[in-house]
Amino acid sequence: MAHRARRGRQPPPRCRVRPNAWSWGGESMSARTQTDERQATTPPELAMLAAMREAELAPAEGAALVADGDMRRYRVEGDKPGSKNGWYVLHGDRNPVGVFGSWRTGAKHTWHADGWESLSETEKAEQRARIATAKAQAAADRANRHAMAAKRAASLWAGSVPADAAHPYAARKRIEPMGARQQGGRLVLPIRRLSDWSLASLQFIDEQGGKRMLSGGAKRGHAIPVHAPEQPDRLTVCEGWATGCTLAAMSPGDLVLAAIDAGNLEPVALAARERWPDLPLVVACDNDRKDPDHNPGMAAGRAAAINAGGRVIWPDFPPGAPLELSDFNDLMAYHHGGAE
Repeated sequence: MAHRARRGRQPPPRCRVRPNAWSWGGESMSARTQTDERQATTPPELAMLAAMREAELAPAEGAALVADGDMRRYRVEGDKPGSKNGWYVLHGDRNPVGVFGSWRTGAKHTWHADGWESLSETEKAEQRARIATAKAQAAADRANRHAMAAKRAASLWAGSVPADAAHPYAARKRIEPMGARQQGGRLVLPIRRLSDWSLASLQFIDEQGGKRMLSGGAKRGHAIPVHAPEQPDRLTVCEGWATGCTLAAMSPGDLVLAAIDAGNLEPVALAARERWPDLPLVVACDNDRKDPDHNPGMAAGRAAAINAGGRVIWPDFPPGAPLELSDFNDLMAYHHGGAE
């Protein structure tokens, strides 16, 4: 139904945000003047910022957006200080359109002001081209960051030494530091591409157990090879490196891969299945028992096992075990008189 243009102050342009897809929703407008009025009321920088907040990808500390069509990086609210995992491109001319996302999570969103139906086919094609260019630019930038990080990883790995078996973190976890090297007080863990075993990035663990990823390094679908026998009997994929060391000690015939976190379990399981299609696959997930209605470790483990054609196992804690304990390393340590 046609709408008449209103006088006076108008409401801000509504936005449509839909992850990983084109977002072309909008009200039907009877005249371009109404769209122009509404876009002029709220600048596109503020309108897209509202969409970023809705998608939980707002810039930290209220950083302002720049609508010049260039790709810009920023720290997402809630990410670690110093990180710049967020990115966006915003065109702020007569037909505002933008794309934003997070390299850490892989999220990607498209934003545009209302009035899509009122645009000509030429203008729609222009908007689509802008969005496609922005996404390609972001992908190229990400690939460049990953390549630079891989070079730094190779240099740091070459400069490290075999891990000390008495490293405080390994001692507290009651594990052999399998596959690890050391640089000063930090354990250095290789994150490898499963397709060719090349080094993609690194994870660092300090003496207190603080964990840090190499800035700009690729993670999705890559894993830490904890234990890799020449002729493995089985594939085991887990979350953390210490958990992997525990599982490898229990089953020395297994090829054990640590996916680093629950969100990477499925990508690693799928990549491992492609690389070793004939090996039985087990996903050893964490059992996050704090909230009985929300167990992200179990949910991620089941999804990974189903989609990669494997089976899932999890640690079964006895009654009275602290709810903070969640993985197989915790279970092992608990049975031996304590866990951290």
